[in-house]
Amino acid sequence: MSAAPVWSVDPRSGNPREQVAVEATAEEVDRAVRAAHSVRGALADRTARAAFLRTAAELLEESGPHIIEAADAETALGPARLTGELARTAAQLRDFAEAVEEGAYLDIRIDHEDGSRTPPRPDLRRWKIPLGTVAVYAASNFPLAFSVPGGDTASALAAGCPVVVKAHPGHPATSELCASVLRRAAARTGLPEDVVTLVHGFDAGVGLIRHPLVSAAGFTGSVRGGRALFDAAAARPVPIPFHGELGSLNPVVVTRAAAAGRAGEIGAGLGASMTLGVGQFCTKPGFVLAPVGDAGDRLVKALTETVSSTGSGVMLDHRMRDAFLTGVRERAELPDVEAPVTPGADSDHTVSAGFLTVPAGRLTADGPHDALLEECFGPVTVIARYGSGDEAAAVLARLPGNLTATVQTATEGEDPEAAGLLAALTPLAGRILVNGWPTGVAVAPAQHHGGPYPATTSPTTSVGATAIERWLRPVTYQNTPDALLPPELREANPLGLPRRVG
Repeated sequence: MSAAPVWSVDPRSGNPREQVAVEATAEEVDRAVRAAHSVRGALADRTARAAFLRTAAELLEESGPHIIEAADAETALGPARLTGELARTAAQLRDFAEAVEEGAYLDIRIDHEDGSRTPPRPDLRRWKIPLGTVAVYAASNFPLAFSVPGGDTASALAAGCPVVVKAHPGHPATSELCASVLRRAAARTGLPEDVVTLVHGFDAGVGLIRHPLVSAAGFTGSVRGGRALFDAAAARPVPIPFHGELGSLNPVVVTRAAAAGRAGEIGAGLGASMTLGVGQFCTKPGFVLAPVGDAGDRLVKALTETVSSTGSGVMLDHRMRDAFLTGVRERAELPDVEAPVTPGADSDHTVSAGFLTVPAGRLTADGPHDALLEECFGPVTVIARYGSGDEAAAVLARLPGNLTATVQTATEGEDPEAAGLLAALTPLAGRILVNGWPTGVAVAPAQHHGGPYPATTSPTTSVGATAIERWLRPVTYQNTPDALLPPELREANPLGLPRRVG
């Protein structure tokens, strides 16, 4: 039986563009993992790793026109959006190179022997070492920044872990181009090319998570797919960490004072955020609590005007388009749900943006309206109109975990609801915004891109320098002669690394 072909498909037409690969067999997955695992020692040199990451950034930029052309042809995201994403991808590679050179991520802690303590303390020296080969499952909506050369890959390589990437079927040609760039960067800096390998196919992804030489995995995608892989990672004879980003509503609460003072501004800002990228951002505000009454009506009116003036768009692929249309239809048919702007099919290949409204009271207890509390990927959001603070609190108490949560407050004078809402939203998400919109995730040391399940499966971030911590584990050496210690832990600190000494 011949291997299934992997086709690059144009989402603007639904037509195949070219065959770029074939799905990996079980034997080919095994070879890819073993090849990556066999060269893990080459990544032990921090100087070489940093040079590799910087060279990868340079080669991505040099190949930018070809990569952007391929990515646009496969995702319809547009050259402007993809140019920015390429810049972000190169920047985070350079950020991780700096983190590797600086060395704080090693979290070195040294406690000298102290016999006067009760009980006596031995000499203890702790640092973090790489877990081993990492499996990365590429995302659909960010073909660069969260795919083959993206944050999971960059942070794992920075930690000293070789990577096997399972390409997303929505952009296989882009994946092949980016993998070739990373492999060329490795060769140019004296590292084996197999520090990064690439496989295609659903079965390959399942086989990858089960391979005994894979030590951890990173995933960005759907709740269904991510949960299946998460369960497989836990069911292995030797379970492994699975860092998955699965889904997020990204709730927004508009206080009554905020609606009274800025209804038009909030409605317009919400419309721009929830339609950005055809609603395909993982941080899209997909659920909003807005007050009943005149101020809330003005907000809905402004949202209606903004969304109505937003042009139709092409989603990443026709499968996602079909899922969006089905999800919108099922939600719109629920009792008391209205569609001031009806989202749906605009042609055979495009969709139009819209939003739904529902009384918040419909969401305070279990029932069919629970579907409104689940992410619908695409350009739609749900406005739940609340009549009291208690009603809003009852809805918030039923929300799942999220990447972000936002409160829109009064910008002039005091807002008596603001502090309480901030406290209520904090347990729900990894990033809390005040008077902003969640689309757009800055790559910065203080960033956190994660949240309670199902937003993510672990309390870690996939964006920012601390993402490197996912691929490391701590080890302590006790009463070990200096000559036997790794150079990073020796008393004289020959590498000049930051460390805490006690």
